[in-house]
Amino acid sequence: MARPKAFDTDAALDAALGVFREHGFEGTSAEMLVEAMKIGRQSLYDTFGDKWRLYQAALQRYCQTEGQAHIAALRGPSRACDGLRAMVERVVAEAHQACLGVGSTCEFGQAKPELNTIKVAADRVLRAAITERVREAQSDGDLAADLKPDEIVDFLYAAFAGMRVAARGGAAPSQLDALGRTTLRALR
Repeated sequence: MARPKAFDTDAALDAALGVFREHGFEGTSAEMLVEAMKIGRQSLYDTFGDKWRLYQAALQRYCQTEGQAHIAALRGPSRACDGLRAMVERVVAEAHQACLGVGSTCEFGQAKPELNTIKVAADRVLRAAITERVREAQSDGDLAADLKPDEIVDFLYAAFAGMRVAARGGAAPSQLDALGRTTLRALR
């Protein structure tokens, strides 16, 4: 009879996610993972398969939690423009933490179909939520009506990636705040 797991699988996955966020797939060793996850190497393989499958599970978790956090910020305020501002401010406030989405794109581009599937599914949900709030803000007269909602979403994604890369490169909080303000101003 197999022994029951003596660790919290979700906590272990979250720990692995943190290591992958900071070091990427190639920069992460199995030793780094087992140390952070506080499990044995065999438990890692028995529970998560190999390092690649663990990375996919971590990316899946990351996309879900980040997407939910973005959507919560977006939908928090009743006025759409305030929801968009809350989402931008959230990114500015969290930019110092490595982004697994940006990191995986920089590391693999579109070369890994398994990762693309995860990111496309997450994008579909987040894009729909942002687009809805953009249309509301345009109807309210708070965003430029001549901008296409899909193009605004693309711009926000690029701005968010830029903020996260700038933060990793050492941008000061005041610089990140300025990037957030400029992003919102560009939509008017």
